[in-house]
Amino acid sequence: MKQNNKRHILMRYGIVVGIMLLFSAMIVWNLFKTTVVYAAAWNEKADQVLTETIPIEPERGKLLADNGSVLAANLQYYVVRIDWFTDGIKIDTLMKDIGPLCDSLAAFDNSMDAAQWKKKILQDRKDILDAAKHPAPGKKARKNRAYRLFPYMLTHKEYERVRQFPFLRRAKNKNGFYYEKHSRRMKPYGDMAARSIGNVGEDSLSSSIHGRSGLEMALDSLLYGKPGVAQSIQLTNGIVRAESVPAVKGYDITTTINVQLQDIVENELNDMCIESGADWGTCVLMEVATGEIKAISNLERNPNTGEYVEGVNHAVLGYEPGSVVKTISMMVALEDGIVTDINAPIPTGSDWMYAGRNISDRPHGAATRTPREIIETSSNIGMAKLIVKDYGQNPGGFRKRLEGMGFFEPFHSGIGGEMVPNYPVLGNKNWDKLSLTRQAYGYATTIPPLYTLAIYNAIANDGKFVRPHLFKKLSREGEPDSIIPVTYIRKQVCSPENAQKLRIMLRDVVWGSHGTARHWVQDDKVEIAGKTGTAFINAAGQYGAKKRLAFCGFFPYEHPKYSCIVLMLGADRGAGASSGMVLKNIARKMYARGMLGSSPDYASVASKDKAKDGKSYPTLYASMRDKTTNNISRGLGIQAPHTYARPQRVQKGVPNVIGLNIREAIKVLEDAGLSVGFTGSGMVTGQSLAAGSNYARGQRINLRLRNI
Repeated sequence: MKQNNKRHILMRYGIVVGIMLLFSAMIVWNLFKTTVVYAAAWNEKADQVLTETIPIEPERGKLLADNGSVLAANLQYYVVRIDWFTDGIKIDTLMKDIGPLCDSLAAFDNSMDAAQWKKKILQDRKDILDAAKHPAPGKKARKNRAYRLFPYMLTHKEYERVRQFPFLRRAKNKNGFYYEKHSRRMKPYGDMAARSIGNVGEDSLSSSIHGRSGLEMALDSLLYGKPGVAQSIQLTNGIVRAESVPAVKGYDITTTINVQLQDIVENELNDMCIESGADWGTCVLMEVATGEIKAISNLERNPNTGEYVEGVNHAVLGYEPGSVVKTISMMVALEDGIVTDINAPIPTGSDWMYAGRNISDRPHGAATRTPREIIETSSNIGMAKLIVKDYGQNPGGFRKRLEGMGFFEPFHSGIGGEMVPNYPVLGNKNWDKLSLTRQAYGYATTIPPLYTLAIYNAIANDGKFVRPHLFKKLSREGEPDSIIPVTYIRKQVCSPENAQKLRIMLRDVVWGSHGTARHWVQDDKVEIAGKTGTAFINAAGQYGAKKRLAFCGFFPYEHPKYSCIVLMLGADRGAGASSGMVLKNIARKMYARGMLGSSPDYASVASKDKAKDGKSYPTLYASMRDKTTNNISRGLGIQAPHTYARPQRVQKGVPNVIGLNIREAIKVLEDAGLSVGFTGSGMVTGQSLAAGSNYARGQRINLRLRNI
């Protein structure tokens, strides 16, 4: 029996030893194959790992306003997480720190109080641990090692604060705390000029971040920088990646955008879009001497909310321009000598049959018009007759003339999606001759508003056709690299003498007795010159009732500093009362803020009265709140302003608002239940319902405003 047991034991040992020897032999054989037989192949793979290069993404450059403030920049954000399966986490340590931790979390994020934070963290932790121990039927056990502490990302400053909270400030192996870092392109000013600034996105092939629209796309090669290269290196304790070629940060690009002017332009365009019910509106404000685009806004009505949001960049898309193009046609007539005396009348009438089609100026036609009156009254017949006089037998020559002036050359302004004007090439058929007349006064062609503005800017600039542009300086690490100089499409698109004649004509549009903008654009503070334009929408070959309404001009008239174009679709009023009013209100606000060069800053405007010390100080409107006057005085640096007397309060009935500014007056009256209308500008000097009189809620009250 003993012999049998011994034999069985030896047999088992033999089997075990045999298996171990076989296993050892296999290890030795595989080691031999790896180090001898296949050594070359494995060495090649090792070389591949060690020679493999990994691209390093460069830091994208910033987009800056003209004063250096940031319009778009990459910021680092952090997703904060806790790995509850970290071995070093002790439950007694967690329970000791959970109270102070939740107090800190509640102070940081008050969406929950400390008790709610505690309940949430402990319950979430329990659910995660239980789910790993007891998975759902048919599910494989998995450890959720990525518990997210906040549903949103933290800034670097917020992350540093959270990192110092109780429990979270312990060593990583004792709290499981870790983060994921993300880079995001941020715009500190929100939607301001957002379409012109543009957006970035991930390239589908390389996963690199590149510009998708606006300046981000147009200047992507400069903003992106140059990728670096990292390489794998064998160290004693493993393989690490080391930078072999450093990434080169992209250029910081200083744009021409002025934040203060951008704010004015966007607010005025938005207010008029709301007031007139427009489908969309676009506005570009440009500096005459340099061509710098100081502000650009594109607003569209959101059909779901009715609010106006930054939309398609209509400023660089082609549209039938309407009568604003008559100024360009008149420039050709002056330069070609078709017009020499702007006060010499030509026969026009109210109807003119040409090339088998009637052209009408009803109901504002006249037997004769001078070139000045053609622009002032926006005469289709007059403009068509002038162009036909020289180009009637060669309709295609008109386009060639514009081409010679540089009108079709790309601006490369820096605005993404920029288009050039489209004038169809014409032959000598009757319909070509008819198309020529329509091109002369604003149809049968498409012109981006930016191109129209550039020509008006040249007129204001004594004929110098400066190139519109949206960026002016490149720099790295705060050190200037290159300055973008002022450049010209043509040094002179017209002579200074003809530019002066055109300025006179455009002034007549606003200040003449028959000017199409006389009722809306005249202003006693800023003298504006410009031209209205109306174009009916062409849909499927038919012109409908909806109109595009334009006003393009410059100011101040005597020494033009800024040019501006406003284009709106579907406003419920004429071009002067919509687009023209936007330009006028922009100019008025710029004057009030001392931004027109020759006009002083409001803080130094002298009052008619003098203080006891003999010095003159500006006068502020009355206010029902002392804080308002104090804030204005402090913000403008006014030491001792005069302030109009506060209107005497009434105990009941219609409030007294005489002396207040319109914004405060409307608030007071609407709070009382009145419907408010007003005329004029400035402070309230009269109200249709006497202060203290009885009224019914919803009753209308009209205010008279005046600048005193």
